[in-house]
Amino acid sequence: MWLEEAPDLNSNTHRPGRSEVQVEINLRDENSRFQILQIHTNKMKENSFLAPDINLQELAARTKNYSGAELEGVVKSAVSYALNRQLSLDDLTKTIDEESIKVTMDDFLNALHEVVPSFGASTDDLERCRLNGIVDCVLLEGPSGSGKTAMAATVGIGSDFPYVKIISAESMIGLSEASKCAQIVKVFEDAYKSTLSIIVLDDIERLLEYVAIGPRFSNLISQTLMVLLKRLSLKGKNMLVIGTSEVLQQLKVFSEDDVDAAAEALNDMPIKRLYMVVEMAAQGETGGTAEAIYSGKETIQMSHFYECLQDIVRY
Repeated sequence: MWLEEAPDLNSNTHRPGRSEVQVEINLRDENSRFQILQIHTNKMKENSFLAPDINLQELAARTKNYSGAELEGVVKSAVSYALNRQLSLDDLTKTIDEESIKVTMDDFLNALHEVVPSFGASTDDLERCRLNGIVDCVLLEGPSGSGKTAMAATVGIGSDFPYVKIISAESMIGLSEASKCAQIVKVFEDAYKSTLSIIVLDDIERLLEYVAIGPRFSNLISQTLMVLLKRLSLKGKNMLVIGTSEVLQQLKVFSEDDVDAAAEALNDMPIKRLYMVVEMAAQGETGGTAEAIYSGKETIQMSHFYECLQDIVRY
């Protein structure tokens, strides 16, 4: 084991990257964004490059979640749109008439589509979760296609919270287990910077890489989620986490007549412990029948299921 000496703050050999002070920078509010836009467009205004229809207050309202650097990027992008209108494709050597350059409101609106904030609501991802729309009442639990994800996405979009993100297995295809955990942590860490945030954990079984035969799941991802979900929110910061899950319906280890009773008995039980109960019950009263249970040839007997549940509760 290597031990590193504490840095000597009085020494000129103190290496960078050690003992720095971490400062959390929150998102700009609307008034701050308005002031930033004023700063970056001030010279343009003085030189009459801004069209009369420019409304910086409206732009400030439209740029929620934009950082100062991103707002500067919006201004530069708008200028590019204005310059492109002065270019002649027939004669690229033609000199641009600077006096006629006017940056319009449409230039800024086009720039907003080009410069997207890295922080904030993943609206496109959420919209894809409800392509077929949503009815007024949808259950949050149930089999695939019942509308759980659509409901969660609708809550996120309709909340108008500054930060809304969805964590799904699809967004992490090809990543290693450690990389998936790092991505999940990044989403939660960003959420802690916002006063109001929503995180949707879509299809928890697939996030945990659950495999029925075994059962097997990623303990690293499971522990990461447990730590993040149990972390206390900072004062003035409120976070809502919505999870979607099929669990018992997806496992298909209970008969259709028993699955509702099993779900009620497992109410409020953590996912990890739920899987333990199911695995114990799948072994059967005499053991060795798990393969038949998971293959669909047999179903878990409720009497044995309740016995296993009592054992887990006592444990």
